[in-house]
Amino acid sequence: MNSFYDETELRKIGFKKFGRDVRISRKASIYSPNKISIGDHVRIDDFCILSGNIAMGSYIHISAYTALYAKYEIQIEDFVTISGRVLVYSQSDDYSGNYMTNPMIPGKFTKVTGGKVVFKKHSIIAAGCIIFPAVIVGEGAAIGAMSLVNTNIDPWTINAGIPTKKIKDRKKKILQLEKKIVLSPIR
Repeated sequence: MNSFYDETELRKIGFKKFGRDVRISRKASIYSPNKISIGDHVRIDDFCILSGNIAMGSYIHISAYTALYAKYEIQIEDFVTISGRVLVYSQSDDYSGNYMTNPMIPGKFTKVTGGKVVFKKHSIIAAGCIIFPAVIVGEGAAIGAMSLVNTNIDPWTINAGIPTKKIKDRKKKILQLEKKIVLSPIR
């Protein structure tokens, strides 16, 4: 048996939409698939968690042990790479002590806030990063391993740290490579 779901099995999962050449590990956990859209040429590896309102473009790779928690929304544009053990949250509990904090508590006793998380085209998130709610990772931006992203990230920059800070600009040669991929037949 293949370690990825086949097209018939993907259909049965009940995604809002999924494209061609979608490879999702049988070991991934998928919650509310009716809220998840997936483009073409997407691979999601073992032990990933997809939960909530998630919209993915094409040519995306999400590495093992990554979790996307999207009470609000997570949007992943084309050519994005999310490395292993990345945590992405579009929501957060209020930790002030004025409210309770967990999904087993009735909503009137909690205060969940958040906002849409967006990974723009060609962004890359290295292993072990944490992305907080209402963050936009700009086009072509790269986030170094083990970073904490709690503010928007400028396009075509390389960033790292806790919290992230710009290290330097990122080259744009990948835009030329994208044209070659889009124009060439997929193998």
